[in-house]
Amino acid sequence: MRIDIITVLPELLESPFGHSILKRAKAKGLLEIYTHNVRDYTPYKQAQVDDYQFGGGAGMVMMAEPLALAIEKLQSERIYTEIIFMTPDGKLFDQKAANDLSLKENVMIICGHYKGIDERIREKYITKEISIGNYVLSGGELAAAVVVDAVGRLIPGVLNDETSALFDSFQDGLLAPPVYTRPADWRGNKVPEQLMCGDPKIIDEWRYQKSLERTKERRPELLSDDF
Repeated sequence: MRIDIITVLPELLESPFGHSILKRAKAKGLLEIYTHNVRDYTPYKQAQVDDYQFGGGAGMVMMAEPLALAIEKLQSERIYTEIIFMTPDGKLFDQKAANDLSLKENVMIICGHYKGIDERIREKYITKEISIGNYVLSGGELAAAVVVDAVGRLIPGVLNDETSALFDSFQDGLLAPPVYTRPADWRGNKVPEQLMCGDPKIIDEWRYQKSLERTKERRPELLSDDF
């Protein structure tokens, strides 16, 4: 899978993609991540990429032409299944969206900044708009990093345990159950007996019930009437 990210601050993304699981994914050749500084594509003097908005109001807007030139340059090199714009008014990102994106081959992500991007870019190029929550960040870079991390770990071969991602929270519509590790008795607090019994059926049933209980308690809106 290849992900290209267009941004005014590529340095913000160096750390998130240079460590842990995403670093291993790139090292294995399973995931390619490239950042592109939109200032490298601007035709305007002094690397200008933003201007005042028509109609007045506070905040600068990213100009259409630099973004269009960056997008079109990348499109001339490969076909993109999705061109995503990170924006607070996009569709809320969830595990299903991450699963769907992990099946794509080439994805482009546009990071907004300042007050946003010229609406004509959204109308002409963007195929999907994503929000990671009902709040506003300084730019789309951190939101893009969240999406890439959530998607990248789902690519087959990225995680050491192939079944690990299958038991993440939200994969089956439920929150993940409690987890424990050694010692079995920590300061008088013992691991539940069901997890120590060695019977996969008992363990699976315990985990399912705990997932259900935790979801009912913490995120009841995730449950359908069938539960």
